[in-house]
Amino acid sequence: MSDATETAPVLFETKGPLGLITLNRPQALNALSLGMIRAIGPQLDAWEADPGVGAVVIRGAGDRAFCAGGDVRAVYEAGLEAKRHGTDLTGMTADFFREEYVLNHRIHTFPKPYIALVDGIAMGGGVGLSTHGAYRVVTERLMVAMPETGIGLFPDVGGGWFLTRYPGELGTYFGLTGARGTAAEAMMTGYATHHVPSGRVPALIDALAQTDLAVPEALEAVLDQFHSDPGPSPLAAHRALIDRCFAADRVEEIVSRLAAEGGGFATTTAETLGRMSPTSLKITLAQLRRCAGLSYSDVVTIEYRMSQACMAGHDFYEGIRAVLVDKDKAPHWVPNSLAEVDADLVDRHFAPLGGRDLVLGD
Repeated sequence: MSDATETAPVLFETKGPLGLITLNRPQALNALSLGMIRAIGPQLDAWEADPGVGAVVIRGAGDRAFCAGGDVRAVYEAGLEAKRHGTDLTGMTADFFREEYVLNHRIHTFPKPYIALVDGIAMGGGVGLSTHGAYRVVTERLMVAMPETGIGLFPDVGGGWFLTRYPGELGTYFGLTGARGTAAEAMMTGYATHHVPSGRVPALIDALAQTDLAVPEALEAVLDQFHSDPGPSPLAAHRALIDRCFAADRVEEIVSRLAAEGGGFATTTAETLGRMSPTSLKITLAQLRRCAGLSYSDVVTIEYRMSQACMAGHDFYEGIRAVLVDKDKAPHWVPNSLAEVDADLVDRHFAPLGGRDLVLGD
């Protein structure tokens, strides 16, 4: 490859019957830009039509991250600029979410096996690039999270679909708290289908490239051959408590139940919720309850409406300022308490957008 190709933010190649995607921004933890989104979609179209490609593998460059999320800093800057000039929130604040969600849906419905090799950090948009594929192979270096309530957003990229399918109330717990999961938690929730030590990932790719991928059983046999037990999950000891507390349909009730439980885990969890955007917490819980049981296409429509309401609001910009810009970790949320986030404010995040709605087929 040429130097220009090697420095492209996303690389595409074929290896035997594999179409191989490499997210290639290791210094930025392979954060997903709009340009990368716009490159991956057409490549998936080409590989779907290519009879020589039997499966797609996606991975991240470097040894720190698969993908640490969407490039929300660019969205933040575009939104602030529009607000300063009193212009409509179009352009990046509309296009990034729309095109990212369309790509996630493309992965969700991709007719060939799509295998995500998730080594290192996978957050937000990185979860969207992986969880919707047929197979999610994680390593011992995995750190997976949906941390959006801490930046004034909500667990998007299909969170209303995949979090509601985690066992018990684990999805509600991870969606509200932004808690970080290990490989063991990933296997427990179903985010991961296989665990493979990071040192064996290159050999796994080689083995897949030598497999008749037209035979699903052959592909799965290779993945099963490389799979190993990630060990026990410390979170498993708290499953009953999580299910009791996070089954409530009001965030205030979840906090109250955690307080009643007492103990280190419950107290720490309540403290974590206390740092998050109150608006984000309430719209996230509403998202998870409203989306449970819906088709993924319907979830996409709902989440796009939510994304645009967040772009028009306050907390996303304050969250990004506090976490990524000034890095003072001291956001000033508005409203600043759960009690001040009323039902009308929550409902506005789910209001139809008319001609701007994102409607996709199943």
